[in-house]
Amino acid sequence: MAREPVISVARLEVIRGGRQVLPEISLEIEPGSITGLLGPSGAGKTTLIRAIVGVQIVASGEVGVLGEPAGSPALRDRVGYVTQAPSVYGDLTARENLEYFAKVLDAPPERVDAVIETVNLERVDQVVNTQLVSSLSGGQRSRVSLATALLSEPELLILDEPTTGLDPVLRDDLWKTFRGLATRGVTLLVSSHVMDEAAHCDSLLLLRDGRLLADETPEGLLRRTGASDLDDAFLRLVEHDGESERAAQGGAQ
Repeated sequence: MAREPVISVARLEVIRGGRQVLPEISLEIEPGSITGLLGPSGAGKTTLIRAIVGVQIVASGEVGVLGEPAGSPALRDRVGYVTQAPSVYGDLTARENLEYFAKVLDAPPERVDAVIETVNLERVDQVVNTQLVSSLSGGQRSRVSLATALLSEPELLILDEPTTGLDPVLRDDLWKTFRGLATRGVTLLVSSHVMDEAAHCDSLLLLRDGRLLADETPEGLLRRTGASDLDDAFLRLVEHDGESERAAQGGAQ
């Protein structure tokens, strides 16, 4: 029996500042997978994520998450969301942040040590217990934000550009953490504008100018485009999309 999708988007349209940002896109995300939401800056990735989380005003269409309308109160403890900017308090230590948010989320106190271990912060005791978050490196702050999102043991984890600005070693380490979460059954939606991160994903959503150019596995994308790597595959899709647009415009004249 087919499993219900964790995320279901049907003919979603978003208009911001009088401009159509997402032009009626549709997609589904399967449970227990890592889906990469990729595309250049301004492609509409964050707008789509905000619609899925339920904080974006939409013009039309439907967004379902875990069987509920996006933004429903019932999803509060089932969906974890990590924004591009670290969503933690800089004047508290990592542990103080986690203890505070555990109380807000009504998570048991033992979850604090559990998430510290999950994101590999237990190796640096001083960072967790004594340093203010404002004094941490970008990678460490990203881990604290991720740990906060994991306190409620979410079924769905949405990460907006979580590896931006991190060096390759830290990025690889975070992707290992993401894969470990998926292995435990968590569904992840991870946005990025770095195409080489697409290889870490089970499936890909490629956006350009708000339009969905591809919704398939990395292997399927390579086969369909005949490209040697995912960077080249995306460039070929963009080129084909541009040719289709020009042909449509020429036919309309």
